[in-house]
Amino acid sequence: MTNYGTIPTSSHPSPPIDLEYISRAKHRIKSGLATRRPWKSMFDRESITLPHGFFDAISRIKTNLVYFRANYAVAVLVILFLSLIYHPTSLLVLAVLVVFWIFLYFLRDEPLVVFNHQIDDRTVMICLSVLTVVMLLFTHATANVLGAMLTAAVLVLVHAAVRRSDNLFLDEEAVAASEYSGLTSYPSS
Repeated sequence: MTNYGTIPTSSHPSPPIDLEYISRAKHRIKSGLATRRPWKSMFDRESITLPHGFFDAISRIKTNLVYFRANYAVAVLVILFLSLIYHPTSLLVLAVLVVFWIFLYFLRDEPLVVFNHQIDDRTVMICLSVLTVVMLLFTHATANVLGAMLTAAVLVLVHAAVRRSDNLFLDEEAVAASEYSGLTSYPSS
């Protein structure tokens, strides 16, 4: 006897969805994005003023580079993306590199350990930056990559110089990291 209206079932059950893995991924995304400062804070119009002199500008740049490090990395990657819109091979390489950035820099919740040596965030950022530029130069978009990097560097440095840093509060870990790296991060006006 045939049962009309019944839906046939597969003899192979579908693999169960690993809800724990999805939950961990969501948590890592949230904690990874927590290192990024709010864009509203970064572009607070009341905090944008000209520095009082060269040393004030240098002090602001050092503090803001530490405080907005993840924001600046996102901005540089977006500028690179925009410069490569008409280079599909370069965009594909950049997409692969962005995956590396996401997992090795933005979403990592534990220190990176390579050959039993702990690698700090600054070193990871420098290595990923060099890898990104070198790999994109191999895609024959040299003028675009160098132009984008120069544009990004100028924009980041100008923002870091004109963004007042006296209202930024660095946590003790960031201060220690910046002192270790040679960047002093004591806020000044």
